[in-house]
Amino acid sequence: MGTLNPLWFFVKKSMTVALFGITISDRFATVYSLTGTSMSPTFTTSSPGFPGYLKGISFVKAIQSKNDQMFIGYVSRNLSKLISRMITGDIVLVEKFCLEKYKFSRGDVIAFKSLSDHKREFVKRLIALPGDWMQISDTSDILKIPEGHCWVEGDNKEFSLDSRHFGPIPLGLVQGRVTHIIWPPQRISKVERKVAMERVRST
Repeated sequence: MGTLNPLWFFVKKSMTVALFGITISDRFATVYSLTGTSMSPTFTTSSPGFPGYLKGISFVKAIQSKNDQMFIGYVSRNLSKLISRMITGDIVLVEKFCLEKYKFSRGDVIAFKSLSDHKREFVKRLIALPGDWMQISDTSDILKIPEGHCWVEGDNKEFSLDSRHFGPIPLGLVQGRVTHIIWPPQRISKVERKVAMERVRST
């Protein structure tokens, strides 16, 4: 019983937090773990790993049995190793309040579903909004963005698949606005808005 009670308490707490997180994710915000180099240097994609102080999880101290401590400690250490392998880039916060009436601004970083595969999602910078006249990067071509669409590009244009390849994207595919980097700790910061003023003219 000395082993089951703390473990069951931890499981119940984890399930409660997970359910709460799902609700928050559906309505207000979610988090993304980024991969790829298309948004470098705004975001990094090298695995930061978990710092040592996260390996000794505090709930171990609540268990008096030495054997229990050894077991939980083993699980926590191996869990942190697994998570660190899964994380391949910055973890960012994506807020969804902007989806109401599509309240975006030029220069925002947004998350959106792929045009061809809605199971895939991308993070790019919003360059132009519906009705804007815009000069396509590295060309002299001028394009008017259709109503209900926006133009997105990666900050690292040489390695980005974006609107220069697939054209403007429907606003209905946008999943939210990236507002903050929340992991790793040394990179926690607000995501800056960068407007390509020299290329875009609003109507």
